[in-house]
Amino acid sequence: MTNGESIETLRTELEKRLRFETLLAETSARFVNLPADQVDDQIEDAQRRLCELLDLDRSTLWQASEKEPERLLLTHIYQPQGVPPGPGQLTEELFPWIRQKVLAGETVSITKMSDLPPEAGRDRESFGLIGTKSDVLVPLSVGGGPVFGLLTFVIMREERYWPETVVKGFQLVAQVFASALARKRADEALREKEERLSLATNAAGAGLWVMELDTGHVWVTTKTRELFHFAPDEELNCESFFKVVHPEDRERVHKAMQQALQSGENLRSEYRIVLPDRSIRWIVARGQRYLKSTGEPDRMMGVSFDITERKRVEERLQANLREIAGLKQRLEEENIYLRKEAKLLYTHEEIIGQSEAIRKVLADIERVAQTDATVLITGETGTGKELIARAIHNLSNRRDRVMVTVNCASLPPTLIESELFGREKGAYTGALTRQMGRFEIADGSTLFLDEIGELPSELQAKFLKVLQNGEFERVGSVATIKVDVRIIAATNRNLAEEIRRGKFRQDLFYRMNVFPIKAPSLREHPEDIPLLINSLVEEFSKRMGKRIHSVPRKTMEDLQRYSWPGNVRELRNLIEQAFIISSGDTLRIQVPREKVSEHSKPLTADEMERQHIMKVLEMTKWRIKGSHGAAEILGLKPSTLYSRMVKFGITSRHKKDDI
Repeated sequence: MTNGESIETLRTELEKRLRFETLLAETSARFVNLPADQVDDQIEDAQRRLCELLDLDRSTLWQASEKEPERLLLTHIYQPQGVPPGPGQLTEELFPWIRQKVLAGETVSITKMSDLPPEAGRDRESFGLIGTKSDVLVPLSVGGGPVFGLLTFVIMREERYWPETVVKGFQLVAQVFASALARKRADEALREKEERLSLATNAAGAGLWVMELDTGHVWVTTKTRELFHFAPDEELNCESFFKVVHPEDRERVHKAMQQALQSGENLRSEYRIVLPDRSIRWIVARGQRYLKSTGEPDRMMGVSFDITERKRVEERLQANLREIAGLKQRLEEENIYLRKEAKLLYTHEEIIGQSEAIRKVLADIERVAQTDATVLITGETGTGKELIARAIHNLSNRRDRVMVTVNCASLPPTLIESELFGREKGAYTGALTRQMGRFEIADGSTLFLDEIGELPSELQAKFLKVLQNGEFERVGSVATIKVDVRIIAATNRNLAEEIRRGKFRQDLFYRMNVFPIKAPSLREHPEDIPLLINSLVEEFSKRMGKRIHSVPRKTMEDLQRYSWPGNVRELRNLIEQAFIISSGDTLRIQVPREKVSEHSKPLTADEMERQHIMKVLEMTKWRIKGSHGAAEILGLKPSTLYSRMVKFGITSRHKKDDI
C-alpha cells in the first residue's frame, strides 16, 4: 500500500468514526427530557440509524417479562427488508451462556462464533440456527442496578471485528436507552397509581385536597375542581374556597377548620356553596391535620363530597313529618272512605274497545288528563262514565292520591251537604262529632261527582263557589277552607233540558262543561261487543272457576243487533247470568227480546232506562235487595235504585202481584 493510499484509508476511517460519534451525541441529546410516549419510537429510529451507518443486519432490544422475569422478550427491533427474522424470546434453553454473562452485567462481543468458549456450545448452535455470524450484546441497567434487558447489534452476512470504540459506543447507547425505558416505566407506574386513585375517588364522588398552611396553596384533584366549579388551570388557595362558601356558612366553616388545626380532631363540616350560575349545592368536608417536626401544624389533607341530594331528601322528610300531624285525621277519614268504596270499584278497570267511538274517548282522556281542567262526562246509564273518570285520574299528576267518588243520587238531600263539605260538631241534631267532607278528603286529588244532575238546587250555589275559588265552609262553621281539588262530574241527564226546566243552574253548567266527554252507548260501537265479552268471560272464569271456550256465532250476532238500553252494565249482568246457568265450555246467553214497533216513536234515554228497570223488577218479582235482587242485577246500590224508582214514578202499584 502506497503512502497516499494509507492516508486516504486513515481519512476514511476518521470520517466514519466522526459520523459514529456525531450520531451517538445526537442520540443522547434526543433522549434528554423525552416524553414517555415518544421513547419507543425514538429507540427504533436510533437502531435504524446505527444499522445504516455501520452496515449492520439487525439491532434488537429485549426486556424482562413482568410475569416471567426469567424470560427476555423482544420489544424493539430494526432490520432491513429481506433479513430472516430472529427469535421472539431469549430463553435460558437457547442461550444459557449468553444469558448468564449479560445478567451479570457483562458486554459480550463476538467476532466469530468459533471464538466462543466450549461451555457456550448450546449458544453457538442457536446462533447457527438463526444465521448470526458476529454479534455485540450489551446489558441494560440504570446506575449499577439490576439488569432488566439486553441490546444487540448483529451481522449475518460475514464475520466482523468490533473495535473497542464501537463497543463503547454501543454501551453508551444502551445506557441512554436504559435510562429512557426506566423513566418510561416510572411514569407509567405513577400514571397508573394516579388513575387508580382518581378512579377510586371518582367512584366515591370524592374530591381530594391538600392545604399548605405556610403558603396557603391548595392542591386539588380534577374531581374537586368539578365539585367547586374551579377552572382547570386556576391557581387555588384558601381564599379561593372561602369565596365559594355561602356567606351564611363561612364563619362556621372557618371555626371548624381552626378547631381541627388546634385540637388535632378530625375535621367534619357541612356547608353550602354558591356556584357561578347562583345555584346552591351542599358539601361535606372531612380532613385531618399533619404536623411538622417541630410539632406545629404543617398542612390539612382531606376529601369533599357533594351531599345535595341527601340534604334534599332530608328536607323533604322533615316536611313530610311536619305534614303528618295535620294529615292524620284526613288520612283516617280517607281510609274509612276507602273501606266504604272498596265494594263499589269495578273489578274490570280497563276501557276495552277498538272502535272509532272508543278511540275518540281515549284520545279525549289523554288530552285532558295532564291538565286540571274540569271535565263533564255525559252518557246513558251503564256506559262506564266512572271508568272514564278513573282513567283521567290515573293519567293525571294527581294519580298518587286516591280518587274520591260521590254519587249524588244515592245521598239523601238532608245529608248531601255535610257529606260534600263536612260538618262541625253540633251543627245539627245527631252531629256528635266533627266530620271532614269529601272536598277536604280529595284535597290534592280528584273528586268524581257521579249523577251531578241530582244535586239539590239549594247546594248548587255553594258547589259553584268551590269550583270558582276552591273555597267552602263546613256545615255549622263560618271558617273558610281552601282546597286544591280537580272536579270530574258525570250525568245521564240532559242538563240543557234541566236548565230550561229551572232545575239546574246555567252558570254551574258552564263552569263544569270546560271539557265535555260523551261516553258512547253500546249501540254506537257494537263492533266492540266481542272484545267486551271475551274480557268478561276471562274475569268470570277466574271468579267462578269455570272454563268457557266458545260463544255461539249466532248468539254473538244477536248481541250485536240488540239495542242495549242498559249498555255495558247490562251486558256485564247478562254474561254473569249466563255463567251461572251455563254448563260445559260453551256460554249459553239468553239475548233479551225487544218489543218495539217499526212505527213507534224512538224512546228517550230516561224512557229506555225506566223500561229496563221495570223489566228487571218483574224478572226478580220485585225483589230489590240481596243476592240476585234487582239492584245487584242492575249494578246499583239499593239506595240508588230506590232513587231511580222515585225519579221514574215506579211504585208498588206497578206490580202484577203483591208478594
